[in-house]
Amino acid sequence: MKSLKEKYNKIVKVIVSTGIGSVKDESRKENIKKSLTLIAGQKPKVNQAKKSIASFKSQKGVPIGYSVTLRGQRMYDFLEKLINITIPRVRDFRGLGPDLIDQTGNMTIGFKEHIVFPEAAVEDVRSAFGVGVTIVTNTKTKQEAAELLKHIGFPFKK
Repeated sequence: MKSLKEKYNKIVKVIVSTGIGSVKDESRKENIKKSLTLIAGQKPKVNQAKKSIASFKSQKGVPIGYSVTLRGQRMYDFLEKLINITIPRVRDFRGLGPDLIDQTGNMTIGFKEHIVFPEAAVEDVRSAFGVGVTIVTNTKTKQEAAELLKHIGFPFKK
């Protein structure tokens, strides 16, 4: 028999992340960090390179991105804003594809520019950066995850 925690399919956490690998300017990195803090409502963690790769000119321990993990009420507030405000602001949006959900039931949405989020200041247009949003569920299959996310309100293609 399943325990109460395993009984229902639900969203476990939301991860909001961005890469800064090619950015050399420290003030631009600080602006990206500030913008991600405004978007997620929480201070981001600095992700560092795990190993050196010569072809990417990256060294071990150098900051390559920022990420924020949201759980609980902050996660639900962010999802509500994502579904009702951010996704409809994407240009030429016709629905999310089913290929965004992986085999383990997690969905990753990539935004080419952070400007689609309402917190992003209009004057930061010149330094736009991409943002990835990963929604982690406790579902076992792709179909269960799609059903759960449709029920929550994600606009999938028909």
